[in-house]
Amino acid sequence: MPRYSAEFIKEMPKSDLHLHLDGSLRLDSLIDMAKRTGTTLPSDTVEGLKQLVFKDKYQNLGEYLHCFQYTCAVLRDMENLERAAYELAIDNQLEGVNYIEVRFAPQLLIDLPNGIDFDRVMHAVNNGLKRAMAEYNRSEAVLSHQKPPFAYGIINCAMRMFGDKGFSPYYTNLFQLMRDFAPIDVIKLAAMELVRASVRLRDEEGIPIVGLDLAGQESGYPASKFKEVYEYAHQHFLLKTLHAGEAYGAESVFEAITECYADRIGHGYSMFIPDMIQHADITDRAAYIRNLASYIADKRIAIEVCLTSNLQTNPALTDIKQHKFKDMLENRMATVICTDNRLVSNTTVSKEYQLALDNFDIPLKRLKDMVAYGFKKSFFPGSYVEKREYAKQCLEYFDHVAKRYGFI
Repeated sequence: MPRYSAEFIKEMPKSDLHLHLDGSLRLDSLIDMAKRTGTTLPSDTVEGLKQLVFKDKYQNLGEYLHCFQYTCAVLRDMENLERAAYELAIDNQLEGVNYIEVRFAPQLLIDLPNGIDFDRVMHAVNNGLKRAMAEYNRSEAVLSHQKPPFAYGIINCAMRMFGDKGFSPYYTNLFQLMRDFAPIDVIKLAAMELVRASVRLRDEEGIPIVGLDLAGQESGYPASKFKEVYEYAHQHFLLKTLHAGEAYGAESVFEAITECYADRIGHGYSMFIPDMIQHADITDRAAYIRNLASYIADKRIAIEVCLTSNLQTNPALTDIKQHKFKDMLENRMATVICTDNRLVSNTTVSKEYQLALDNFDIPLKRLKDMVAYGFKKSFFPGSYVEKREYAKQCLEYFDHVAKRYGFI
């Protein structure tokens, strides 16, 4: 098994296609943002927040998700939101990440009584990312073609589940307006409003909203309930990813592909666990998993792999070598290494690659394939020809770095 140094991993070109903005703030910035907005945190020091909220290990998914109530609270301020997006891009640039797709749920941040609507939220995020990109791409290394330029896209998340209070001002108001509707109908309406607004802002104002995601509680809220939402995205050339196979079995991934036209799958971890299959009509679970994995591999539907996050949210997963990433590799799936949440999981893209390369047998050719998928399977905000050219630049740089470290 080849050994890859931290220096090589940092220098090689990388992407992050599964990156939640509200889970990836700088901790010292979160404290500053809370002071600006008068938001109360459990501690006003970095050390205190690490001890009480943003931990290395969590008891369960609920404790993990508890972190987001604090980050979302400070991000309902547009100056804070733009700053968070800007700093997130800078942090990625500093560790050699060339391309990111930043995802978040705009409706968690909308606060209409305070003048914060969908368009203001999207412009704030885009302004931060665009400023960081412009600064980086003016550097001598990029202008002299020594390094590939930095680029980004934005993925908007619809929420699978929210209630009538405690989630966001937008969701609370929506439930009040639709008091006689079933909760799932309110949730679906919000998702449809999100995808329509995303397409409008992309087409009319050129904001690089490149994809739609479905996030939140997976069990009890199957992808099939959001089929019409994803049909709208599909019909308007908005690319599609879904959280699937994270807390629910292989049929969740199957639904994401067959009902929602998924171009990529977020996590996919539970797809290889037979006991998590719940549909009674699936009698041969092993065969179902085998056929599904073969289909995904053959169609090159990329899996956004988040190793540290899965370790933190799956109590049964006690050793990284138990991770189903091994099954993904054995089935020759298109896998992309991602962080999920840089703050909440206390990780970076480089750390995630190091974790994968130290614990799984990944020769250089396979590593280059994984890096390539991060660019080729991206929702790049340009034409296919432009994406191919950008991917080519990044992969040529990979060869340059690999040669300098003696791998070629």
